[in-house]
Amino acid sequence: MALAIESFFHQETNTISHLIWDEDSRDAAIIDPVLDFESASGATSTEFADLQIKVARDKNLNVIFCLETHIHADHLTAAQYLKETFGLKVGIGSGVTEVQKTFGKIFNAEPEFLMDGSQFDLLFEDGEILLLGSIKISILQVPGHTPSCCCFVVEDNAFVGDTIFMPDVGTSRCDFPGGDARQLYASIQRILSLPDDTRLYICHDYGCSGREIAWQTTVGDEKRNNIHIRNGISEDDYLEIRKIQDTALCMPKLILPSVQVNMRAGEFPPVEDNGVAFLKLPLNCF
Repeated sequence: MALAIESFFHQETNTISHLIWDEDSRDAAIIDPVLDFESASGATSTEFADLQIKVARDKNLNVIFCLETHIHADHLTAAQYLKETFGLKVGIGSGVTEVQKTFGKIFNAEPEFLMDGSQFDLLFEDGEILLLGSIKISILQVPGHTPSCCCFVVEDNAFVGDTIFMPDVGTSRCDFPGGDARQLYASIQRILSLPDDTRLYICHDYGCSGREIAWQTTVGDEKRNNIHIRNGISEDDYLEIRKIQDTALCMPKLILPSVQVNMRAGEFPPVEDNGVAFLKLPLNCF
């Protein structure tokens, strides 16, 4: 088996999207794709996704999956654009239904909006195995940041989404509706129970203290150095750290447009009678 990985940094949202493939079969998956979005105008574009598409085609890859680590609150997913391009299947953790129920009510979604995850082709359960050619992708459900969070373990690599960041950044916030710091602590312990040399691929980085953007660390490095969750920090310590951190955080600038699109697997809300789709801006809800 020969796993290959190429990562792409989206500067506008500090998101890292990963293209992975089996060198033998050429079957591939894109993890956490990004749709470009201009919030001032409401315009979307596909420049970033097109870069990944070009790389996949240049390498003669058969992209069969789009894998979402969770319902993102900081960027719009390009899942539907990739599905239209490759005919792939879009997958996410089965906890997405809880996110849909919560935010479907917040946005007063149309009656036709189903809160059963059926917008996605695949709903992953904990412990499930997905085959990418001859390579096995193991699903770890890691809720806490959101109920939908999944970690994809591929050989000695793990794609951890927003559960954990580079050691000098720490771990993800838990103050969104459906978030739970105690649950996230338990989820991160599952990730840190992987072998110390397991490479962790991060979904976001911000270049703390002027360092270069990074998205790869290891279980061992996180256990030794993560500012929120390193060895010696108890569950109660962590809950207090997260409480202090979350209280000081502003809402992500793209949370309202992102969640409305991402909970639909990248589809826009239905067009209205003037032929235009609209995103809602709920007042005084957060």
